[in-house]
Amino acid sequence: MPIRTLLLMVASVVFLYLLFTVGAPFLLALVTAIFLEPLTLLLMGRAKMNRLTASTISSTLFTTVLLGLLGLIGMKLIIELRTFFDKLPDMLESANTYIRELLNQAQRYSNNGENPVPDQLEQWLSNMTSALGQLSAKMSGILFGFASGIPDFFIFFIVFLVALYLFTLSLPMMKNSFLSLFEEKSKLQVEQVLLSLRQSVFGFLRAQLFISLITYLLSFIGLLLIGTGYPLAIALVIVVVDILPVLGVGSALIPWAIYRIALGDMYTGIGLVILFLVITVVRRIVEPKILGDAVGIGALSALISLYVGYELVGVVGVFLGPIVVIVFSAMRKAGLFDFKIKFQ
Repeated sequence: MPIRTLLLMVASVVFLYLLFTVGAPFLLALVTAIFLEPLTLLLMGRAKMNRLTASTISSTLFTTVLLGLLGLIGMKLIIELRTFFDKLPDMLESANTYIRELLNQAQRYSNNGENPVPDQLEQWLSNMTSALGQLSAKMSGILFGFASGIPDFFIFFIVFLVALYLFTLSLPMMKNSFLSLFEEKSKLQVEQVLLSLRQSVFGFLRAQLFISLITYLLSFIGLLLIGTGYPLAIALVIVVVDILPVLGVGSALIPWAIYRIALGDMYTGIGLVILFLVITVVRRIVEPKILGDAVGIGALSALISLYVGYELVGVVGVFLGPIVVIVFSAMRKAGLFDFKIKFQ
């Protein structure tokens, strides 16, 4: 592989990383503007509007719908999350007290009986008590971090909205400016790459959104049937945990189910286990098909890119890893990285 091509690939990965971190509001605005482009073109063609008027109307419609959804769902969700996090320390303290009681009973049994309690069991119970205390402190820190992050969210949201209006207005000009950087004979290849990227990247985002929506609906309906309380908030927590590789839905539902069963609440515990099985089976059926059709890369490639991206750069890598694979595949298809390994 030529050194120039290698440097270009490294620079592209660094650029994508910066785009997904400090440039996140602009990236989100650009993606939204591309989604709104068909509506803008429709207004320009059918209503005979100029670009400024059509882009303003399409952006305003999107903003209105977004604010409406945030108003209807967001406030309810915030109230449930606040109530849930307010009660979470008491729930963890109850679990902690229950485990300490088990440990005391085991120690009394060991002192009065002939069969001593295994050291491993005693150590495990002690570790569980310590872990619950640390989890309570971390949850309090998460709640404080969520509250302190609200001003940053508003700044992010304002920058996103301003960038959205600017991108919807100047999208054709930006595309022409980008294509002007390439020689005339290379423009066709670049346009092929852009078209492939648009189909693959937006397909990936749509697939992830659809899978998360399925997980959320299944979690919400299941929690509602079980009667756990706060189904909107808890379902959202499950979806956030599920986005992270390796963890998945089970890391949220299984420990909760074990805790409820240990407290004697067999109905809730078994219900949570059944909910975990239903979500897992449904996802295993629909996920490979959705990702394969929408993204155009194999399920194994998608899994590897998700895991490697997460291990290298954290949560950002969950989205960055597959997109790097998609970009590289699109460039290979367009002939930009047409190289073969050759032995002398």
